[in-house]
Amino acid sequence: MLQTRIPEDPAAVLRRVFGFPGFRGQQEAVVQHVIAGGDALVLMPTGGGKSLCYQVPALCRPGMGVIVSPLIALMDDQVAALRQLGVNAGALHSDLDPAEARSVTRDLIEHQLDLLYVSPERLLGNGTLERLARVPIGLFAIDEAHCVSQWGHEFRPEYRGLACLPEHFPNVPRIALTATADPRTRSDILSALAMPEAEVFLSSFHRPNLHLAAAPKLGESAQLLEFLARHPGDCGIVYCGSRAKTERVAARLVEKGMPSIAFHAGLEPQQKRDALARFRSGEPLVVVATIAFGMGIDRPDVRFVVHLDMPESPEAYYQQIGRAGRDGDPADTLLLYDGQDIARARHWLAQSAAPETQKRVMRTKLEEMIGLTEAVACRTRSLLTCFGEDLPTPCGHCDNCDAPPVTEDASVAAQKVLSAVYRTNQIFGALHIIAVLRGEATEAVVRHRHDQLPTFGVGKEHGIPYWRGLIRQLIALGALDVDTAGHGGLFLVQEKARPILRGEQHVMLRQESPRRARGVLRPDRPGLTAAPGPEAAGVFEALRAWRATESRTQSVPPYVIFHDSVLREIAAIRPASLDELGQIKGVGASKLQRYGVPVLEVLRAAA
Repeated sequence: MLQTRIPEDPAAVLRRVFGFPGFRGQQEAVVQHVIAGGDALVLMPTGGGKSLCYQVPALCRPGMGVIVSPLIALMDDQVAALRQLGVNAGALHSDLDPAEARSVTRDLIEHQLDLLYVSPERLLGNGTLERLARVPIGLFAIDEAHCVSQWGHEFRPEYRGLACLPEHFPNVPRIALTATADPRTRSDILSALAMPEAEVFLSSFHRPNLHLAAAPKLGESAQLLEFLARHPGDCGIVYCGSRAKTERVAARLVEKGMPSIAFHAGLEPQQKRDALARFRSGEPLVVVATIAFGMGIDRPDVRFVVHLDMPESPEAYYQQIGRAGRDGDPADTLLLYDGQDIARARHWLAQSAAPETQKRVMRTKLEEMIGLTEAVACRTRSLLTCFGEDLPTPCGHCDNCDAPPVTEDASVAAQKVLSAVYRTNQIFGALHIIAVLRGEATEAVVRHRHDQLPTFGVGKEHGIPYWRGLIRQLIALGALDVDTAGHGGLFLVQEKARPILRGEQHVMLRQESPRRARGVLRPDRPGLTAAPGPEAAGVFEALRAWRATESRTQSVPPYVIFHDSVLREIAAIRPASLDELGQIKGVGASKLQRYGVPVLEVLRAAA
């Protein structure tokens, strides 16, 4: 029974249950604070070990830990992983089959659960609060806490109801956790959850294993295929802005012989389950998805995230790229964007029914995102600045650090563009404006007599890519906009265009040049998992094959048995006994008992 649990030192729990020799970063401070009964807001990057910040206290404090989680897939992965560790965990959600739901409810009533995962809707409805009132509760953890904030991304209004927890469970500590929240969102989380006295634990948002890159769309399909060709056999996610686009892109990848599936909110429930099952199975797979796919993904070996459309804010962008490289090994990200993306995002925001105060905040975040795409300095530093963090030196692992962009003063050229747009009555698209600037007597130019304009041919010294890039950057600056509701014509935004036309504001143009192609990433940066040598590689693959068989037998994802990083270390060290195997990071007591003998057998067979 949980009431009779013998108090245990958190460091001992960490070693015995999770197989880790010690805490990282601020984990220990958070754990001690919550064990002592304090409320906490924890901001820690994806892969930084947030879950241990509530799982360890839940196993040390008397009573059951209740974890509020937003997605069924997240709950199922967490519960499966904890059961592998010998922890009695359960989840209550709408997808449970009746027998499992009865079993979890029985364990709850009989005080047999160490941790219970539940959605905010389930927690606040179906009499769950009343049932929990009869059970000793050790703590409440509110995961993905950015969902509570109207200023953040992925806002879920039902999260606001969690402010009632102190009334029902006085003196029970609460810990809210998220990987993405700027200062305004953090303040709103504390206010919305009624946690004014909570201690804030803020870790660096810097993820050294992520390579950030962004590029203008010059041929979206070709750029995507070129990127994927550098990741053969890898698992990754490609984000698109619409359901139709996910299906179109996924079909294109399948035609090219790549294992790929589409995922969006419009799929039938069974299609979603099948897609998630394939993703969680560990097979190399490219998931082409809207943002309906992602939050709560626990698969650690996602090696890349590509955006084919621009996210709405730096927070959304960081959350989505954070789904790559959760195992700490290197991962690639790529954001493709163009002027249409920027104009469309601004148009949607302008048409939003949100209150004006909220639209102002959303507008600020969107402009930060636009600025991030056009950044000419270290892209990682630019991203971290959005979260109030100052990286002292360039990161050394983004595209702008790989090949620093060259800029030039394009103020006169910008004036030519704006003048051409104005003189053609602000109704034509970029290709027509470029034709006028380059002196190309196309059928449309001649028909509209634009070959008679003073601006005809004033830009013939530059090629189409130059003018296309300048127009895109003028859109990013807000001096030009696109009539997204009409025929896509360019028009001047007077308050931003006027200073440029008058020569009062300089325009620095980022020269577009082919990026140095990145090969398949190697984990050669400090602190990252080393790739197995030739001899260990065969042992590693044998361990992976054993794990795949075991995962199919148990119907659980392979990564809840052992992460690749654990198998790599086992392959490199080749422990000869259970005691030696138990010293490997990530091999706790339960996994040693469950898998120790078969793992040693695999090692002997591979010798």
